[in-house]
Amino acid sequence: MQGYTITKEQVETIIDKKFIRLFDLRYAEGRHYFDATRRGLDDLVAVKTEDEFKNMLPDAVSCVVIIDNDGEEEKLLLSYEYRYPAGRFLLSVPAGLVDKADKDAQNPLLETAKREIHEETGIVVDENRDELSVINPLLFSTPGMTDESNALVLVVLKNADLSALTQEGAEGQECFDGFVMLGKEEARRILKNGVDDKGHFYSVYTWAALMWFISDMWKR
Repeated sequence: MQGYTITKEQVETIIDKKFIRLFDLRYAEGRHYFDATRRGLDDLVAVKTEDEFKNMLPDAVSCVVIIDNDGEEEKLLLSYEYRYPAGRFLLSVPAGLVDKADKDAQNPLLETAKREIHEETGIVVDENRDELSVINPLLFSTPGMTDESNALVLVVLKNADLSALTQEGAEGQECFDGFVMLGKEEARRILKNGVDDKGHFYSVYTWAALMWFISDMWKR
């Protein structure tokens, strides 16, 4: 199939707000495709060169957080976060946007993961004790309508002090309703059922965290 090269001159701005933008990608004569995005025109994925595309940072980081305490069953740490488009608290992983300051760090993805985990759980990740690694540097959410993307980062908390768990660090429009720590059988049940224990659906990034946890990929 023949591809399309899109230049900035072929992009028309339809909506330009602080947290969302809508562009019309006029990829051929008389042909249009709409792109909902957090990015400005200068950082739009559709107009990046091949090298820029291969080296770009994601919009956000989603964290697979595993509690690995000596003598105890490993647990996957999730929480219930209110998701406004769904109108409900959904079973979620710690996650958040890559901030400008994160981009200047030696490893922006890990820096974002550490910051978001502290904000959403109260736990301070210790790189001398805990394990941090990138599972996937960039995954598109649904490139049929948006260029939004998330990295997946694994954080294994070793002998973590769970008494420090708190959601008081929530910022802005973030709203939480408690933590969930799943063992393998519980995680497998939720994965197989396709809904959480409340009968609610969850995001693809929660699905990915459940898969990574029960498959023991985090141990390899």
